[in-house]
This record gives sequence, C-alpha cells and structure tokens, in this order.
Amino acid sequence: MSTSLPQQIIHLFLLAIPIACIAWTVTHEEVFREPREYCVKRSKEGKTLLKRKFFYLFTCEYCFSHYVTIFILIITGYQLLFEDWRGYIISGFSLVWIANIYMSLFGLIRTDLKKDKIDVNLKQEELNKKNGNKD
Repeated sequence: MSTSLPQQIIHLFLLAIPIACIAWTVTHEEVFREPREYCVKRSKEGKTLLKRKFFYLFTCEYCFSHYVTIFILIITGYQLLFEDWRGYIISGFSLVWIANIYMSLFGLIRTDLKKDKIDVNLKQEELNKKNGNKD
C-alpha cells in the first residue's frame, strides 16, 4: 500500500526525533559517560584501524545516528519516494540528515542556555559582592 508524499514527509520528520534523541543521549549525556570514555580511549589507542573506527562510532553523534537509523528502518520499514530498496537508501540518508539538524539545534539551544545560566550566576555574584553578601 502506497503512502502519500505528504505522509512520507511527516514520517521523515517524526522518525528523525527518536534517532536524534538516542544518538545524542549515547554520545553526549552523563548517563553514558563511562562507556563513552572507554570508547574514546579505545578509539585513540586501538591497535588496528578497525578497532579504532568501531569504538569511534559510539563517540560521534553523526556516525552513531547512521546505526540508529538502520535500526529504526528495520523496525518501521519506512521508505521514502520508492517502494523498493531505493526507498530505504533515500529514507536512511534523509533520516540521518534531519536527525543531525535536530541534534545541532539542540546543541545550540543547550549551549545558549548554559551561557545564560553562567551570566546570571556571575551577575548574582557581582550583586552579592556589591551588597556585602558572602553567598
């Protein structure tokens, strides 16, 4: 059964959300810090090129998003534009692209929020010093 192009586009933008979420969480968040540090070390110190590249995949959100995308394509069967192997290829690269746009936007927003928090803390410290508070 064929899905209309507008529905395919909606699915593209929706399916990219969990891909971005999973790839970002594994490659950036504290909950995976220890395994990520292990992978970073192995990616730099691995004896073979294959080992170094394998472990690098778990430290790079762009690289890791390809593997998450493959998993999502397997469980959803999502195809874009074509109802054969070409649809999987196009959908795969499209999902990776959109997921990485989401992760880039999230990274920018998160950096901006951290910067704002630091600015507020510095201003609070200056105000406390001006008023003679030691907090």
